[in-house]
Amino acid sequence: MMDNPTSKTLIPKYMKTLRKTIINWYQENGRIYPWRQTQNPFQILIAEMMLRRTKADQVLPVYIQFLKTYPDIDSLSKAKQESLEKILYPLGLKWRISAFKEAAQKIKEKYNSRIPEIREELKSLPGVGEYVAGAVLAIAFNKEEWLVDSNIVRVFKRYFGIETSKEGRRDKHIIEISKIFAMGKDPSKATLGILDISSLLCKPIKPICERCPLKKRCHYRLSKLSNK
Repeated sequence: MMDNPTSKTLIPKYMKTLRKTIINWYQENGRIYPWRQTQNPFQILIAEMMLRRTKADQVLPVYIQFLKTYPDIDSLSKAKQESLEKILYPLGLKWRISAFKEAAQKIKEKYNSRIPEIREELKSLPGVGEYVAGAVLAIAFNKEEWLVDSNIVRVFKRYFGIETSKEGRRDKHIIEISKIFAMGKDPSKATLGILDISSLLCKPIKPICERCPLKKRCHYRLSKLSNK
């Protein structure tokens, strides 16, 4: 069973193995969605904005219809509110509907219709916070950029055997671990891999530990075995 790790020990002792295992698993088992079959930053930004608090399978048909109607920044910047509401209605969360057009307008006016590649510039866009900015940078641009949500917190918490607050995604030590995890080759695959493991295997209730590629070093699983 591993000790509570610190940022100084994560990279040399645990993180390299963790990332490699996740990437290898993802290449064989990762979920397939259209926004994962492209490196188009616009398409990935749209997907990540839709995926906020929404399951991927629910996003899929909306995403496809959205891009048929608005295939690029320029067309989205001219979208009518009624049209956006009709397409995005199945996703709920009406407060975020206007963010799509407003973000496109800002990208067109300030960034010459190109998706920014700097975290602070992405975060300045309506509907884009730390998580979406990190996801776009890691997945679309394959940059060593961090992101963290409740699912990623769960994987880190269980694997390393660390404590978190109720709002674990805001904990400084979790953000630090996320930044360390982001460093290394294939940031895109590492990011998508940990998201898929959290969704498919490391579930909040009844995690499927026996199928998880991280089980040999996972503090959570080893603790359960030692308590039997």
